Amino acid sequence: MEDVIFNSKVFKDQIILITGGGTGLGKTSGIRFAELGASGILIAGRREEKLKEAAPEIEKAGAAVETFAVDIRDANRVEEMVKRCIERFGRIDVLLNNAAGNFPVLAENLSVNGWNAVVNIVLHGTFYCTRAAGLQMIKQKKGSIVSVVHPQALQGGPGNVHSVSAKAGVIVMSRTLAVEWAKYNIRVNTIAPGPFRSEGTDKNLWSDEQLRSKIAEAIPAGRFGTADEMANAICYLASDYASYITGHMLVVDGGWSLEREGFLPLMK
Repeated sequence: MEDVIFNSKVFKDQIILITGGGTGLGKTSGIRFAELGASGILIAGRREEKLKEAAPEIEKAGAAVETFAVDIRDANRVEEMVKRCIERFGRIDVLLNNAAGNFPVLAENLSVNGWNAVVNIVLHGTFYCTRAAGLQMIKQKKGSIVSVVHPQALQGGPGNVHSVSAKAGVIVMSRTLAVEWAKYNIRVNTIAPGPFRSEGTDKNLWSDEQLRSKIAEAIPAGRFGTADEMANAICYLASDYASYITGHMLVVDGGWSLEREGFLPLMK
C-alpha cells in the first residue's frame, strides 16, 4: 500500500499484540503494522491453523511473527499469551483487541447461552487482555491499547443486543482506563468500524447479496468500507501521531451511524 500519510517507520522496533489476528481485520492490521515498521507481532486466536496461515503474510510485510492459540474467555490463558509475547519480544507497545463473536438475532430469540457466549468474549475477554497487557505497559511506562467496537454500541443495535451491550461496556471500560492509566503514559482508545467487507463479515453478518445491497444503499458514502481503511484508522490511533488522543472512540463508517435508515436492513 502506498503511504500518503504515515511515515513508513512509525512503529519502528515496536511490538504489537493482536487478538483475533488470524483472519479479517486482525490479519489486515497485522500486515499494516508490519509495513509501518513493527519489528515483532504476536497474533492470537482460537484457530491455530488460521494463525499459521496468516503468519507468513505478516512476515512478508516485514515483521517477525509469533502465534498463540487462545480463547480470550480464559483469563489464565490470556496471561500466558502476554507472557509468551514478553518471552519472545521483550515488551508490548500496542495491544489491538480485535477478537469478537457475534450473530444477528432479535432479542426474543436470543438464548441465555447465546448472550453469555458473546458477552464473555467481547466484554470479559477484552478486559482480560487489556488488564494483562496493561500491567506490562505500566512497567514500561508506555503503551497504546485500541479495542474494536461498533458505532451502534452507543446508539442501540436492533438485532445485535448481545454484541452492542458488550461493546458499550468496552467503550466505557476504555474511557475509564484512559484516565486511570494516563499517568503511566498509556493511551486507551476504541475504533468503531461501520459495515465493511471481509471474509468473516460476509460469512457471519451479511451473507446475502440482497442484504448487502440494502446496507450499501443506506450508507451515505454509498459503499461498504474496506479492511485496509479500518486498519489505517487503527494504526493511526495506536501510533504517536495520536499521542494526545485517549479515551476516544473513532467512528469509521462512511456516515452510516448518522443515518437511522442504516439500521433497518439488519432488523429484517
